[in-house]
Amino acid sequence: METAVQMGLYGLAAVLYVAGLVGCVVPMLPGPPVAYAGFLCLLGTERSPGWRAAAVVGGVVLVATVLDAVVPAWGARKFHCTKWGAWGAIVGALAGTFFFPAGLLLGPFAGAVAGELLAGRKFDEAAMGGVGALLGFLFGVAIKLAACLLMVVFAWAAVHGD
Repeated sequence: METAVQMGLYGLAAVLYVAGLVGCVVPMLPGPPVAYAGFLCLLGTERSPGWRAAAVVGGVVLVATVLDAVVPAWGARKFHCTKWGAWGAIVGALAGTFFFPAGLLLGPFAGAVAGELLAGRKFDEAAMGGVGALLGFLFGVAIKLAACLLMVVFAWAAVHGD
């Protein structure tokens, strides 16, 4: 029979999972690490996923976090975005969170375009840099969501499996 502490850990894990999923979309929140904290909460329960699963999921979280930092800039660079455009995409992504939900998509694009224009590029070149930044941002979101959903699957199997 589960104790009140274990029930609290289940509740905390659920809250951290939800916050982690939100963090996959909102640039200022580290989605997978927050969800991983929820996963670690389950280690203190009767239906723990186990340390081996925690190590595997931790590795996935590490890879997803590194890729999330690299992929948006890589996408921008693939579309010939300058450093100004890449930095503009970062600033735009952060500013876009204040204009939810459209700002999440328009922010990286508009920021990259603005950065490219500041760098002296023509509008059509700046727009291509914006597309690259947007695609990189979306790919980063997909990577983070995949990592968080993997954690949910591991946790669900541990909690509901017999």
